[in-house]
Amino acid sequence: MMELSVLDRLVLLNVIPREGDLTTLKIVRKLNDELSFSEEEHKQLLFRNEGDSLHWNEIPPKEIEIGEKATDVIVEAFKKLNKQGKLHMDYLDLYERFVEE
Repeated sequence: MMELSVLDRLVLLNVIPREGDLTTLKIVRKLNDELSFSEEEHKQLLFRNEGDSLHWNEIPPKEIEIGEKATDVIVEAFKKLNKQGKLHMDYLDLYERFVEE
């Protein structure tokens, strides 16, 4: 189990691959469901665009189970972004938690 903030969840939803082999896509689909926000969370968060930024109300982090294969998929996605020079500052904390641990 991993405790993930709203920003962590948004970053991971953005980082996980949208294409791959069948097994990977099934894992990504399950992970996507876990990371997504429920109706109740949407009501609490009140997502809004302000200029070029997305803002929300803070809610407590969510405990999410990320299995071994899902972790491998995330690590590979981060490594690929790093190799391409496409990591963002918002990704740094999660990169360190997944790749450097």
